[in-house]
Amino acid sequence: MAENVNGDAFVEFARVQKSYDGETLVVKDLNLALPKGEFLTMLGPSGSGKTTCLMMLAGFETATHGDILLDGQSINNIPPHKRGIGMVFQNYALFPHMTVAENLAFPLEVRKIGKSDREAKVKRALDMVQMGDFGGRRPGQLSGGQQQRIALARALVFEPELVLMDEPLGALDKQLREHMQFEITRLAHELGITTVYVTHDQTEALTMSDRVAVFDDGRIQQLAPPDQLYESPQNSFVAQFIGENNTLEGVVKSINGDHCIVTLENGEEIDAKPVNVTQPGERTKVSIRPERVEFNKERLSDDAHTLKAVVKEFIYMGDIFRFRLSVAGNDDFIVKTRNAPDAVKLKPGEQIEIGWLATDCHALDA
Repeated sequence: MAENVNGDAFVEFARVQKSYDGETLVVKDLNLALPKGEFLTMLGPSGSGKTTCLMMLAGFETATHGDILLDGQSINNIPPHKRGIGMVFQNYALFPHMTVAENLAFPLEVRKIGKSDREAKVKRALDMVQMGDFGGRRPGQLSGGQQQRIALARALVFEPELVLMDEPLGALDKQLREHMQFEITRLAHELGITTVYVTHDQTEALTMSDRVAVFDDGRIQQLAPPDQLYESPQNSFVAQFIGENNTLEGVVKSINGDHCIVTLENGEEIDAKPVNVTQPGERTKVSIRPERVEFNKERLSDDAHTLKAVVKEFIYMGDIFRFRLSVAGNDDFIVKTRNAPDAVKLKPGEQIEIGWLATDCHALDA
């Protein structure tokens, strides 16, 4: 799956491959184009190739094959410090013996920027991350969250057009992470910076990005805006990796346009949308999101298929109720319902019927 190579790309990977041993490809034939100002997240499990792509873009790794272009120019042979790219890492990489202001001034000194300009740029960058009063402190005197803000300010201080971030919030606690996700996205959009962000955290990818490239096995499995990834996964890997997902295994009985009937393992039949199946007789995994399953028959259309289910477990989570059901041979079928005055409350052992709209149910590769 590749993005079309186009003229308005600011960052472009053209048929890029990477191998460390000359045999195994960790990145396989990558084609990807980012317009100026886009916030793109590379998301995937460990070893999927996302960090290698970021490192090739930064210049710390060399592509074995293909071209990496920045604003239309190949940067394959340009050393990292001449690429003019801002970088933020998970471990902050601040100089411990320098003050915060000296840390920020360092990339400006390297670029031979005069003293008064340096001071103005350092002040502006510190104000951007709400750390204006901390210029005189050393990194060791700051909390993890404050150090990450300084690392972000240092990446922005020389006003780069492209910023790369490698798991930058990995070391922070949940509340601070969520706050920083919002801050980074706001700054990137306000400053019009093109951002490539690497994470294995799907929530982070969904909340921050204009588009997400989901990596697995050295390839982009799907490249799309967050809502499209979640609502319309192109294959089983993406469906399982993004958000919570239920799967039921079966065989395609018939296909008619954007509608198919799948016979499940226990012989029951359901309607689905054929996404990654093409003919009757194919094995398939049917994917359905937990919040799209209905207990309440009145909310479903008359032609919606219903399935028998047994309640295995009920978990109260405050704003939502979470049920674990046994459905058509799957004992880990999850349903989430909102905690509302009319919410259905079910006890383990109860036998019920569940259903959903055919359009919310995707027949994917087996």
